[in-house]
Amino acid sequence: MRLLSTLTLAVACCLAPSLSLAQSTAAHGWPVSDPKTEGMDPDALARFDADIVSGKYGSVDSMLVIRHGRVVYDRAYTHDYDAIYGQRAGQASALNAHDPSGPYNYFNPWWHPYYRRSNLHTLQSVTKTVASVIIGVASKRGEFPALDTPVLKYFDEKKVASIDDRKRRMTIRNLLTMTAGLEWNESLPYNDPTNSSSILEASADWVQYVIDRPMSDEPGTKFNYNSGATELLAHIFRQATGQDMEEYGAKHLFQPLGIKDWFWKRIPWGLVDSEGGLYLERHDLAKIALLFHQKGAWKGQQIVAEDWVKASLEPAIAVSPNSAVKYGYKWWLYPYAKGDSRLAFAGSGFGGQLPIVIPEDDVVVVFTAWNILGGKSLSHREAIDRIRAAVADRKP
Repeated sequence: MRLLSTLTLAVACCLAPSLSLAQSTAAHGWPVSDPKTEGMDPDALARFDADIVSGKYGSVDSMLVIRHGRVVYDRAYTHDYDAIYGQRAGQASALNAHDPSGPYNYFNPWWHPYYRRSNLHTLQSVTKTVASVIIGVASKRGEFPALDTPVLKYFDEKKVASIDDRKRRMTIRNLLTMTAGLEWNESLPYNDPTNSSSILEASADWVQYVIDRPMSDEPGTKFNYNSGATELLAHIFRQATGQDMEEYGAKHLFQPLGIKDWFWKRIPWGLVDSEGGLYLERHDLAKIALLFHQKGAWKGQQIVAEDWVKASLEPAIAVSPNSAVKYGYKWWLYPYAKGDSRLAFAGSGFGGQLPIVIPEDDVVVVFTAWNILGGKSLSHREAIDRIRAAVADRKP
């Protein structure tokens, strides 16, 4: 931890904005404007940018701000990840021991945070959100089962361990809302080998490992963050539709949005890694966020049903009994401020991947980062507060 902080501060001094806003957005089809024209305070955004450059939030890789559908602020920041994490890449830990030279070595700069040093950034658990969107697309097209369908319909019960009535009652909806009821502990740091997600990624058959877990709660009653539950959705998607989630998403989601470049990791026997394997460029991730802000419509085409979008962004459960943060269909829901019932919706990925939509302010923002060993990082709460403070005409 201490070594990470020292190195982060060292490289922060060398950070610099990347290409101009117009250059960095042109290839992705985004219209460009300036903060003042779109009712934002350029000085507030510049102060936020300066804090990122100073290392206040650790290793942030980009900040993209969109208002009224136009890019008004766009920055990328360069970090020497070979210097920050390179030495750790060869030292066995829960973040690389089971895949020392491959895509599940989280310290290897060839794979993280960028795919093979390209501009495709790992999304980590924002992949869960994209997987949910693809399920929404398939639901609109009548090609995905009803959400109250039992999960075990897509398994041979004779080959599943720890079967009981609670597991039989577990539904697709429970997988989407992190209320599966399976015994799972992902509250530990990801560099802890006893974290259930770390055990999952070290297993030979991810789907079997998850479905075999015993039940700890009645499905639908308790939020318990479970990456494995989303991997079950990839299995169900293929069983139910006969199609691979990535290929389906490429045709019916990415293509209509104009997303041409991505990389999606696969689990050991080939199923798409729906819990954390997708890499996208920041402008393309913003398109998926804007799609939901636009109630599932894109350039006159209804890609996701408006009812699905609404249900996805309705609080299904609180993340803890007294928390103001809620959860929908793989979307995190944050109050605008303390005591404010309005909700921003967001994805959340290991290391600092934060696509956030603030609906009433008509703002979409994307932050990417790679802070994977604790220490300084940008939280959803601070990101929302600082962006809202920069909206000059925001509603109280």
